[in-house]
Amino acid sequence: MKRSNEQTLGEIIKDVLKSYGLEQKVTQVRVAAAWDKVMGDFIASKTDKIKLEKDTLIVKLNSPALRNELSYAKEKIIKNLNEECGTTAIQKIVIL
Repeated sequence: MKRSNEQTLGEIIKDVLKSYGLEQKVTQVRVAAAWDKVMGDFIASKTDKIKLEKDTLIVKLNSPALRNELSYAKEKIIKNLNEECGTTAIQKIVIL
């Protein structure tokens, strides 16, 4: 049985990140790493920039054809990235 003042290391880390306002930055780094893993090397190589602003993932690609193809798979991309990151931080995606 846990006492009321005991916390796991994970809970302490989350509290520290929250108190210093770093949660969003950590989530952004996780999403960027997940993008490369989930989307694969080819799409990662065509990605110029990826940025998480609140709940919207903004992805800048250097291939118009790929931009068009990925626009049809937005919901699947969101689902896969959220699963990989273990979060629901991404609610929308904008592909530029």
